[in-house]
Amino acid sequence: MFSLRFIQTLTLTLTITLVIASGTAEAISDDNLTAYEALQTYDFPVGILPKGALGYELDRSTGAFKAYLNGTCSFTIENSYQLKYKSTITGTISKDKLKNLTGVSVKILFLWLNIVEVTRDGDELYFSVGIASASFEIDNFYESPQCGCGFDCDDSVKIEEGFGGGKMKLRSVV
Repeated sequence: MFSLRFIQTLTLTLTITLVIASGTAEAISDDNLTAYEALQTYDFPVGILPKGALGYELDRSTGAFKAYLNGTCSFTIENSYQLKYKSTITGTISKDKLKNLTGVSVKILFLWLNIVEVTRDGDELYFSVGIASASFEIDNFYESPQCGCGFDCDDSVKIEEGFGGGKMKLRSVV
């Protein structure tokens, strides 16, 4: 009825499909955690990612990740920090460290600079653009900002704390 070659080809195709599907399911679903919950498993607060993340992919063995937003996202926080997120954010995550980031930038003076690393040290988060970094208290990140308006989405409610208290420092480049 079926030739031996057909059965071998079908078996090989099914085996490859199952291997690919099982690897992809592990990388994407990660116990059905949201992108925000996945951040918390690495000791990061949810507020480093804006509201509306559609999903993510994570390879736990390497820490490589992709987070997906519904389009690009930008907002201003406390009338001083303009942030821009691309629809896909990539990088490598480990406990207390996000590195090799792409897709997140901050406007400093007249320049848009990529945020390439975020490190947590106790109750401080350090955001690096390469040659400079800024530190902020972690309690500024317990809530996620909203695309378009950040934390100032309702004109009748003004958030007093916001992202105040940031310190800028230069780091030597070797």
